[in-house]
Amino acid sequence: MSPDLVHGALELERTAVGLLPHRLPAWARRRGDAQLKLVEAQPAGVRVAFTTTAPQVTLTALATRFGYVGVPLRAPGVFDVVVDGVLTASASLEDAVVVMLDMTTGRTTTTPAEPSALTFPLGPDDGRNRRVEIWLPHNESVELVALEAPAPVRAVPAAGRTWLHHGSSISQGSNAATPTGTWPVAAARAAGVDLVNLGFGGSALLDPFVARTLRDTPADLVSLAFGINVVNADLMRRRAFAPAVHGFLDTVRDGHPDAPLMLVTPILCPIHEDTPGPGAFDLEALARGETRFTATGDPAEVAAGKLTLTVVRTELARVVRERKDPNLHLLDGLALYGPDDAEAHPLPDNLHPDAATHALMGERFVRLAFATGRPFAA
Repeated sequence: MSPDLVHGALELERTAVGLLPHRLPAWARRRGDAQLKLVEAQPAGVRVAFTTTAPQVTLTALATRFGYVGVPLRAPGVFDVVVDGVLTASASLEDAVVVMLDMTTGRTTTTPAEPSALTFPLGPDDGRNRRVEIWLPHNESVELVALEAPAPVRAVPAAGRTWLHHGSSISQGSNAATPTGTWPVAAARAAGVDLVNLGFGGSALLDPFVARTLRDTPADLVSLAFGINVVNADLMRRRAFAPAVHGFLDTVRDGHPDAPLMLVTPILCPIHEDTPGPGAFDLEALARGETRFTATGDPAEVAAGKLTLTVVRTELARVVRERKDPNLHLLDGLALYGPDDAEAHPLPDNLHPDAATHALMGERFVRLAFATGRPFAA
């Protein structure tokens, strides 16, 4: 697999199997915890992009899937194939390495697997040159072994302006069914921009090394979605939160001094609107074979500085007002998914949007960010 075919990754690690896309550089990975190292290697927004006249291509890869003992496994990750802008095929690898963590003991067990191949039809054998993107799964790591076709495969440049986004598992795509179905990818494809998605499940925690990574990554447009992870990790108090956001923005601005920068407040999450973290698995739901989350904090502690999503929205709005940056914009996450949506589109696990809601959020982000007169308009 040629590295110049891979878009949306910040680094490619050459393993004994193939190329492993990373969404953080090695120096930053060394500063993160096990959770961040797990999710940054899941290639949300990463795709293999090329042109070819071939009527089909075969991708050989090895996936690694992660789960918890006693928690239902997620469905296998999906590869989406887009030909000349149109989604034409989706498939999953039958075999994958499976890593299971026992939360009661901290031990992991690994079931090995070998690379396998997926063959995708691209269209009739008529000699027409096609632009092809194979979007990699957003929820399992993938080592790319080979791309084979009966005609030459050529690397392509980025499709347009580069949009650099950072957020939580909601941005990475939890509960979306496919990689092109995550709300950032849906928005990027609709807006015709080239996405670099640094949405990290459980890990949008204002880490300084992530801010420096954003600073050093070329981009025309930048957006940051903060709140849910800071609350459900019970990471900091109100006194620390706004200064940490200011510091993160200061670092990002060092590398992108004039780029349109959007600060996105949390979408609705009823369990954490007025109840602090920490968040936890709902044990009664697990006993029924369901994955659901609950908030375990005490609302009475908000007065002493504990964070809720309501508090976070207030603090983020204050940060934007204080900075007086004409290119810094606030996007209310409740406009992407809010109280009026909860009945028609409930969060299936009390935390993450489902596939239909990801699509809805992507449409709304395009309208609120990329439409004429909006901050990311062409």
